Amino acid sequence: MGQQESVATSLADTVREGIGAALAQVDADLARRYPGDPGTRQPVHTVYVPGDVFAADTVRSWGDQALAALDEHAPDAAALAAVLGIPDALAADVHDRVRAKLAREPVEDLRIDFEDGYGPRPDAEEDEAAARAAVLVAAACRGGTARPEAGGGTVAPYMGIRMKCMEAAVRDRGIRTLDIFLTGLMEAGGLPDGLVLTLPKVTYAEQVTAMVRLLEAFEKARGLESGRIGFEIQIETTQSILGADGRATVARMIEAAEGRATSLHYGTFDYSASCGVSAAHQSLDHPVADHAKAVMQVAAAGTGVRLSDGSTNVLPVGPTERVHDAWRLHHGLVRRSLARAYYQGWDMHPGHLPTRYAAVYAFYREGLEQAAARLVAYVAKAGGAVMDEPATAKALSGYLLRGLDCGAVDTAEVARLTGLTRADLDALAGRPVFTD
Repeated sequence: MGQQESVATSLADTVREGIGAALAQVDADLARRYPGDPGTRQPVHTVYVPGDVFAADTVRSWGDQALAALDEHAPDAAALAAVLGIPDALAADVHDRVRAKLAREPVEDLRIDFEDGYGPRPDAEEDEAAARAAVLVAAACRGGTARPEAGGGTVAPYMGIRMKCMEAAVRDRGIRTLDIFLTGLMEAGGLPDGLVLTLPKVTYAEQVTAMVRLLEAFEKARGLESGRIGFEIQIETTQSILGADGRATVARMIEAAEGRATSLHYGTFDYSASCGVSAAHQSLDHPVADHAKAVMQVAAAGTGVRLSDGSTNVLPVGPTERVHDAWRLHHGLVRRSLARAYYQGWDMHPGHLPTRYAAVYAFYREGLEQAAARLVAYVAKAGGAVMDEPATAKALSGYLLRGLDCGAVDTAEVARLTGLTRADLDALAGRPVFTD
């Protein structure tokens, strides 16, 4: 304090205090709107399964089919590396980790679909399917299989439904399906921690508000804590990117969610079609997709709302040559998304799982040592060939954390390379530090 008093200044304390008072509302608004990353695991993908197809063994079946595809079309590390262009130095490790992942936890996030993948059905049929989905999800969680280490790949850590949208023609049906599903979970013992809901085909922020009011009413009816249930917003209409008034709309939708929005998912084919893109050119790497996702990315930055890319509809089925072509396409698209900070995407077929995990694991393993070295230099203030700032250190630690979460890297090797614990990485990444 004495040193502070010895330095000459010209401004009175009242100036500083006045500025603080003038910006108090701004400070509060920044804290509310931009809380930062929630610090929880983000799945690397979402698998969509129609409501009438979902069964107790769906996750394990997808894993088994993916392993069978590997055995048939890329039976060893060299074969997989040759198809996908994985560097020799990474080939064995990536291959072994992919196989282990498919055996242990083949699906990280499963969405039981009652929208496009399910279509219009008689009310009694959809009622029954929604109730059955709740029973199956509840049974998996009640049996402890929602924990990857206990389930042997029988259930995804994150599970939920995609309801029909809030448009007039299907609104009542979507609300009823959601009510049946959530009520079924409550009757079976409560909502699981990994519950995820998806609201598709959003065009106006008011539809997001309607979803919030719907969930508020359910929470009140069942005695749940307010805000307990969050949801994803699916961006698959032009109106969700640019409104009729010429203003960008994604940020308004995030605001309308009142803190319940967990992520934004890009809908490849609906959005492309709404822009007039012909079927042959509808893809994750089309310019209209890049524009939409850039808007989503900026709108979500700092809000804690995460991003998910869409899917490819080119399935790895048929003879080996055709499977390899589909694998190369999918692998390339996943790599492209990862480089653009889209760390999650959709997978539409069991045959997509090998290339999803191969791309993700190679992405995190090939940069592991460099990221670790830069982080060590930053922590030690040692400098080096690259002078990193706090924002870059945050990105580097986030990179390592994502690799840990999906199984691309191990805690022991990160500790060996950096000398840092998981809590240290969380702190550097600006995430909440969770302790047991």
